Amino acid sequence: MTIKINKCNQQDLQLLQEISIETFNDTFKDQNSAANMKAYLDSAFNLKQLEKELSTISSNFFFIYYNEEPAGYLKININDAQSEKMGDESLEIERIYIRNKFQGKGLGKYLIHKAIELAIEQDKKMIWLGVWEKNENAIGFYKKLGFVQTGAHSFYMGDEEQIDIIMSKALK
Repeated sequence: MTIKINKCNQQDLQLLQEISIETFNDTFKDQNSAANMKAYLDSAFNLKQLEKELSTISSNFFFIYYNEEPAGYLKININDAQSEKMGDESLEIERIYIRNKFQGKGLGKYLIHKAIELAIEQDKKMIWLGVWEKNENAIGFYKKLGFVQTGAHSFYMGDEEQIDIIMSKALK
């Protein structure tokens, strides 16, 4: 078993879009209407939007590979790229997606550790993320890794307002 994490660049745009749509759809399609899923996928993961996100200086994407196969990715934000005003001492994990066939192999933990490593390198004091209040598996995973609930914010899936729990972890 080999696991590699590589930073994404503009040449990775197609693969980034493919993994984004696949993982988001697999995770959330059963709890949301087809219309709201389509609206969200079309706006969040179109090539123009992903290209804009990839070129944002304060955001970075990292693919994780399992035995040379692209298994998922991590998106982090700092400074003004964060989706909430958490200050310059914070790093946001905006997305952490693992393809279904790679679930249960510890890859999410590798990506969390990568985010922590990057935060420490940049002298950040805290990492944080938003997770849908109904995504109990993810919430449990983050709690096991030392994240605690520190707030909540709205997330729109098409025309439906949903609540994301904000979870944070202080860094030493």
